[in-house]
Amino acid sequence: MTATSGPSSPPTPKRELLRALGLHRKELRAWAMYDWANSAFATTVMAAVLPIYYVQVAGNTIPSNVALAYWGYTASIALIIIVAISPVLGAVADYVGAKKTFLAAFMLLGVAATFGLSFVGPGEWIGASVFYILGNIGFTGSIVFYASLLPHIASDSELDRVAAGGWAVGYVGGGLLLVINAAMLIRPDLFGLGDQAAASRAAFASVAAWWALFSIPLFRHVAEPPRRIDPTEEGLAMNPVAAGFHRLGQTLGEIREYRQLVLFLAAFFFYTDGIGTIIKMATAYGSQIGIGTEDLIGALLVVQFVGIPFTFAFGALADRIGGKNGILIALGVYAGISVFGYFVEEAWHFWVLAFAVGTVQGGAQSLSRGLFASMIPRARSSEFFAFFSVFEKAAGILGPILFGFASQATGTGRFGILAVVFFFLAGIVILRRVDVDEARRVARKEDAGMERVEGVTPPTPAG
Repeated sequence: MTATSGPSSPPTPKRELLRALGLHRKELRAWAMYDWANSAFATTVMAAVLPIYYVQVAGNTIPSNVALAYWGYTASIALIIIVAISPVLGAVADYVGAKKTFLAAFMLLGVAATFGLSFVGPGEWIGASVFYILGNIGFTGSIVFYASLLPHIASDSELDRVAAGGWAVGYVGGGLLLVINAAMLIRPDLFGLGDQAAASRAAFASVAAWWALFSIPLFRHVAEPPRRIDPTEEGLAMNPVAAGFHRLGQTLGEIREYRQLVLFLAAFFFYTDGIGTIIKMATAYGSQIGIGTEDLIGALLVVQFVGIPFTFAFGALADRIGGKNGILIALGVYAGISVFGYFVEEAWHFWVLAFAVGTVQGGAQSLSRGLFASMIPRARSSEFFAFFSVFEKAAGILGPILFGFASQATGTGRFGILAVVFFFLAGIVILRRVDVDEARRVARKEDAGMERVEGVTPPTPAG
């Protein structure tokens, strides 16, 4: 039971709306604000501004095809590093009870590196690569520990709504700053900037400031979860790194007990690969079939802003039918999108396609995070979300390869977009076999066997 100072106040329309959005407590809103904060890096730095700046400005002293290749290598190096280090760091963070400390360290690394990009000038592609690799490590690493806080602030019945709420808030924050940065690039003179290159550097600085500023609520209002250890770990109490490797090895050794979780991660790997392929290849496919640049950019903005209400809607839907069923619906729509993509001829067809993607993209991804959070031991949430991150980043390799092979073999990208259906169908087939209740039973049993050794238990979340 949660202690109260007096009788509960009657529900108000505002309070009911916030509950429906998964933002009805201060710590939930503070947690969601980190999605608002870091999404600016994803939209402005990763997707919109830096790729162009890297090729056209930072890499202007080398051939454009070489600069493009270096950009691809840069993006891959960052992912390889975070995939290699995140599982053991997650285990260490759980063992020492320092999820927020690790989150802060990665966030500060990302903010500092992003600010560093604002000093990268023409021909300085090495500096751009180094700062981007560090920034991406900070961005991806911080999300591991950010997501690991979710099962500690939300009850099982709230997880889907809260996960969806955070994702939707991220759409708003990332989209809002992207609009401002786009205006800076289109009319740099209105912002007192000399040209687009200067506007790009100012955009990087704005992302760093945005990320740092809007991270503050999480650190102020979300408590560090209590530290819990397995009784067998007492001998490792003075060696956190050894304890981290011990936990990682123990988890891998007990993988049979987490069969349902492994099955979910297999499904997640396939359907996330499909989602990532559509995100990465959509504009290239549209360009190849003759869709103009303005329509392509406009369609991307449609995805960003349509995603806001529909992500919230998926959170409410999952509250009624369950996160697993909500994901299955989204994957069915995605399969239809892949089939419809084969028949796209006109620009308005592409806009319709973008609208359809916007209706399910945030829902599928946020419900995946919420469902996973409900199936893992809370005492090892950082470790398990590190595995989640590994599968998320590793996915996206096969899809573009299959897309490219089908396009090259047939001479058109139409068969490439059609081939992506395989990933959604595979995800649906595997996900249907996941026994969510069994996974939750195993996780709660694991939590019951852990001993609390320090920290303050946060208030029990209200239902």
